[in-house]
Amino acid sequence: QLAESGGGLVQAGGSLRLSCVASGQTFSSYIMGWFRQAPGKAREFVSTINRSGDSTYYSDSVKGRFTISRDNIKNTIYLQMDNLKPEDTAVYYCAAARLQTAWPMRNWNQYDNWGQGTQVTVSS
Repeated sequence: QLAESGGGLVQAGGSLRLSCVASGQTFSSYIMGWFRQAPGKAREFVSTINRSGDSTYYSDSVKGRFTISRDNIKNTIYLQMDNLKPEDTAVYYCAAARLQTAWPMRNWNQYDNWGQGTQVTVSS
């Protein structure tokens, strides 16, 4: 199971840090990712991180502003979001994949498990 937290309302230019805690003892064997979905839009890839945490990948829309990281001792991944923009408003989901079918893992159907999502709202 995956549980996100850290969402909220922030002004444009502000920052938020999302967390996603995974239950179970095999967290380090999963590739992890963040996706988001705005109202009326398809789920969109944000970022992914490999099992050891030494390789990451970002969508062009967040590159340079967001940072993904993981702590395999705490079974947690993070998404540090800086310089937020109104277009970042969405529900953010973390996801876990047991199998690495490609790198980077950018497609939602490559992931096995999903959290319930956390709302991020950026006001202008």
